[in-house]
Amino acid sequence: MNITYHPLGDQAVLIHFKQEVSREVLAEVQNLKRAIQEDQPEWLFEAVPGYASLAVHYDLVQLIHEQDPYEAVLTYLKEKAETVKSSDGFKQRTVKVPVCYGGELGPDLEEVAEHAGISAEEVIKRHQHGDYTVYMLGFAPGFPYIGGLDPTIAAPRKNNPRTAIPAGSVGIAGEQTGVYSIETPGGWQIIGRTPEKLFDLRREKSFLLRAGDRIEFYSITQKEFEEWQQ
Repeated sequence: MNITYHPLGDQAVLIHFKQEVSREVLAEVQNLKRAIQEDQPEWLFEAVPGYASLAVHYDLVQLIHEQDPYEAVLTYLKEKAETVKSSDGFKQRTVKVPVCYGGELGPDLEEVAEHAGISAEEVIKRHQHGDYTVYMLGFAPGFPYIGGLDPTIAAPRKNNPRTAIPAGSVGIAGEQTGVYSIETPGGWQIIGRTPEKLFDLRREKSFLLRAGDRIEFYSITQKEFEEWQQ
């Protein structure tokens, strides 16, 4: 694997992989993360994946016996990376996400359609047929950055972001699609909403999605959306 290592503050190492957004790089990131987590070194606090990076946070207290904690962690990471094959596959879940498109729940659908020069119905069709993978979570708890959008319906962020976008809102920004996990300000083009909760502290696993998941969007009616929420 073509990777480099950098200090990130005084309690983390940032690992950079090939700087591109691709499933091949995603597999490298996920495989190394999995290998580290399977080892569960006592100093490991968290391993956080990005598009083409992995931030490994460590507990200095657990490294108090080391003369140089950073170098100790760095040595471990380099040795571990040597044992991980970039060609190794990683298991991907498929998660189906219902979406009620357009209307009050998707106020920017017509704008996206106009930008693409197609009908709103065609935008919905193409959005449902993307080849989607979650590349990372960020921005807000459980917010997925999803690649694989049909480039013909790509759309720029709004010039004037909204101050509040409801949780569950499905949006487009550039050649990405995503789902707002909580109510938050944002500038993505909102084309629909899912009744699924992407972030829920009452669940054993608070996040519905995780990096590496494959996503399938499917359309539901307004009535189905309301019944789902009940």
